[in-house]
Amino acid sequence: MSERAPTVGVTMGDPAGIGSEVIVKSHPHLAETATVVVIGDASVLEDAVARFASSLTVRRVDSPDEAAADPGVLPVIDLDNVSDHEYGELSQANGEASLEYVERAIELAQAGEIDAIATAPINKQATRMAGSEYAGHTGMLADYTDTDDYSMMLIEDDLTVTHVSTHVPLREACDLAVDDVASTIAVTDEALRDLGIDEPSVAVAGLNPHASDGGLLGDEEAEIIEPAIDRVAETGVDVTGPLPPDTVYVRAASGEFDCVVSMYHDQGHIPIKMLGFTGDGDAVSGVNVTIGLPIVRTSVDHGTAFDIAGEGVASEQSMIDAVSTAVRLAR
Repeated sequence: MSERAPTVGVTMGDPAGIGSEVIVKSHPHLAETATVVVIGDASVLEDAVARFASSLTVRRVDSPDEAAADPGVLPVIDLDNVSDHEYGELSQANGEASLEYVERAIELAQAGEIDAIATAPINKQATRMAGSEYAGHTGMLADYTDTDDYSMMLIEDDLTVTHVSTHVPLREACDLAVDDVASTIAVTDEALRDLGIDEPSVAVAGLNPHASDGGLLGDEEAEIIEPAIDRVAETGVDVTGPLPPDTVYVRAASGEFDCVVSMYHDQGHIPIKMLGFTGDGDAVSGVNVTIGLPIVRTSVDHGTAFDIAGEGVASEQSMIDAVSTAVRLAR
């Protein structure tokens, strides 16, 4: 890695969403700790600058080596794949464009040309229209990097969570396997160490109410989650559980645990977003990290927000947090 500030490739996300807005708003802050290069469409970013950040200059570059940590200049590797740009419009073309940004970022990271990736949000409906079979960034990143054991980690101030399953139907998420739970605990411990926690403590949430209450409310805890915990504990990981899901997040946010392994998407997302969203529902902070990959990838913890795209009201805080976390992991 270069001795200069880590180089973070920021993918622009769906051109119709708030990705370009949060990128141009956050860039002066990002340049304080990282060399940022956007992988996206220069014309869309220029439009966002004109709307939201008039003092910023968009500069087209051919490679990350040409980028510099300048708060007044936004370097972009211009894929020039957006013709008609309208905020808030769902389209196949935008889905294709957002996938191309991610693909190029992965190539750059694997080649060592950037130290980390931070992604602005894509729209799953648009990427499906473009023919993608992935439910989001996470599966795509794992597939492109040939990664089997990975997880989604969400970070919001005093609470960090990871997930055994993410974008699958709830009925499917309840079909747990010992191997999946064990691998999620293991990559969670590894990621916490990468974040600078020398002796992390990991809590594991139960699947059922009250973590089954001794078998009265289900048997997944005894038959699947407990054996997974025992297996990983034997390797030296400080892991506790399964614990009642309705209280374990409060305990973790209070400092008792460094992270909670959650069994499914909403179990982990709801407490994080309760902390990270403002009262009017706009995301203001929070980071999504794909852990277990051979490359560093973080993301904002919000969606494309088509309903407010182009209005100048989107918060850039989650992008600032995402790049900051990417820098920590890259270092």
